Amino acid sequence: MEFDELPEFKRDLKQLLKKYRTLKDDLEVLKKVLAVASHPQPPLSYRIPGFGFESPIIVKIKKFASRSLKGKGSNTGFRIIYAYHQREQRIQFVQMYFKADNANEERERILRYF
Repeated sequence: MEFDELPEFKRDLKQLLKKYRTLKDDLEVLKKVLAVASHPQPPLSYRIPGFGFESPIIVKIKKFASRSLKGKGSNTGFRIIYAYHQREQRIQFVQMYFKADNANEERERILRYF
């Protein structure tokens, strides 16, 4: 499985790293889980419908555990949006945000790239 990040995702991560210093390591753990998963959609995540295209599959991870918020488990409030390209076996990270800062994903960003 290959992993890629949109430039906006890199900016999102950079901003969040200022406050939550373990996110880069936490993201590496997520990549390992996604690489060995038999299905591109891990538990406690779901496909985001309504974009008008079949490929790539856009997935939102709602339960993302971060060591920066120790003691809160996976209910940290972080959300990760990624696109799964089945044919190339590639995951492209689109957006990462803290639930208290954004209510939903940026649909415009997803439509702009895909």
